[in-house]
Amino acid sequence: MHTEGRPAPDNRTAWQTLLADLEEHRTRSRAMGGPAKVARHTVAAPGRMSARARVAALLDDDSFAELGTLTGGADIPADAFVAGSGLLDGRPVFVGAEDFTVQGGSIGPGAAAKRARLVRLAGQERAPLVTLLEGAGHRAGNALAGHTATPNDLQALADLAGLVPTVAIVHGPSAGHGALTAPLSDFVIMVEGTGALFTAGPPLVEAATGERVDKHTLGGSGVHCVVSGVAHNAVRDDAAALRLARRYLSYFPSHAWQHPPYAGADSGNTDTAPRATEALLDLIPPDPRRPYDVKTVLAEVFDAGTLLELQPAYGASIVTALARLGGHAVAVLANQPAVRAGTIDADAADKAARFLSVAGAFHLPVVFLADNPGVLAGTAAERSGVLRAAARLFAAQHRLRVPKLHLTVRKAFGFGSSVMAMNPFDAQTVSYALPGVTLGGIPAAAGAAAAKQDADTTRRLTANEASGPWRSANALSYDDVIAPTEVRDALLTGLTRARARLTGPIEPDRRPGYLP
Repeated sequence: MHTEGRPAPDNRTAWQTLLADLEEHRTRSRAMGGPAKVARHTVAAPGRMSARARVAALLDDDSFAELGTLTGGADIPADAFVAGSGLLDGRPVFVGAEDFTVQGGSIGPGAAAKRARLVRLAGQERAPLVTLLEGAGHRAGNALAGHTATPNDLQALADLAGLVPTVAIVHGPSAGHGALTAPLSDFVIMVEGTGALFTAGPPLVEAATGERVDKHTLGGSGVHCVVSGVAHNAVRDDAAALRLARRYLSYFPSHAWQHPPYAGADSGNTDTAPRATEALLDLIPPDPRRPYDVKTVLAEVFDAGTLLELQPAYGASIVTALARLGGHAVAVLANQPAVRAGTIDADAADKAARFLSVAGAFHLPVVFLADNPGVLAGTAAERSGVLRAAARLFAAQHRLRVPKLHLTVRKAFGFGSSVMAMNPFDAQTVSYALPGVTLGGIPAAAGAAAAKQDADTTRRLTANEASGPWRSANALSYDDVIAPTEVRDALLTGLTRARARLTGPIEPDRRPGYLP
């Protein structure tokens, strides 16, 4: 109410001053390292984007809502960490991006608080989290500022495991605290030629050990996607990495209280119906000693164009992949006869065990295709810890509470059959074999020689091994023996059998216990 005779205050003028001040602060905070630094950064490698451009490319158009825009003030825009939420294919997602153009993407007090809040929000609001890494770890100047112990993002990330999907993309060098985000995430993508992960970068390595090494030899994609297994897939540039993150998340629910999203014709998937898999007659040699590429088989069996292999260059004797079967998202674990006849080594077993843990946490049915001569033997294998790795894989498949669909393609020996979920009484939904499979505790000829059996016993053991699946089917070790042309339809039958678990109420799997 105005006092009579006194002019009304000019609210608009006062607000214009305040809003101009707000816009100035926002502009400074969104400037990143300034035009010159951003230009140098983006032209340093083909296909490299700025931190804010990466966030925009990941999310649906105009959906980003920033968190902590003014953190760091004008001197350290966004405190080198752009963070917030948005939509990805219409679903909420949280995203944080280290900005290398601001103090090398290092983590200051403001960024540390922002990172912790971002991860906690992802858990609180039950939405996936994507972290874009290119930073130097904790800022050197932090040591000069007094601080108290506070919660951090790594603690919260560990708590998110199995509750919401998490993805890390390594766009550039990432060291120390920031780099630890990667192994704590479900899926790690590295950009070839620019992405690198390490506990400490080359200068610190030289100071500590005297070793001189460049960043890519130390922790590039050739190290972590091939040798260490810390990362999953390598791609050529930033845009490809962001597309891959979007595609990976499309197979998963937003959180562990949901089923995976169904993708039918309205999602562009026109290959959901039953059909004969005639091509398998050409792709799978009946002779178990002849190699073939199981990826060609998977491409034929699952919905066209939906197969996404994870960690293709690590532990390559097992293929881990996401796919769709009749529109349903599924996880696929398949022996690869093109690599050491499908023999399971420690790397392959470790890769597969972690893959199954993630798939099970988010309720993806798992399809097992077994075709292996067993777990790798020999001194090198034993020294690599293959027994523990194989035990971990066995425990991971046993602990699954999702539909398990098994097919023995040609051969499965010893523990190599157990880790591939061949036992139909281990909570399997369906268990099938193709005609002509060879089975046994160990290959007959090798077992007979080790036991010093006579020629007649060796002959009978070998004949029994080659007798196919009939004896096992007679004893219900398999639900059925099927033709290669029937594989897709048989697996679809398995999903139909498990319909109640694909649609009913769901909760996170939080049973106590640990893997070997």
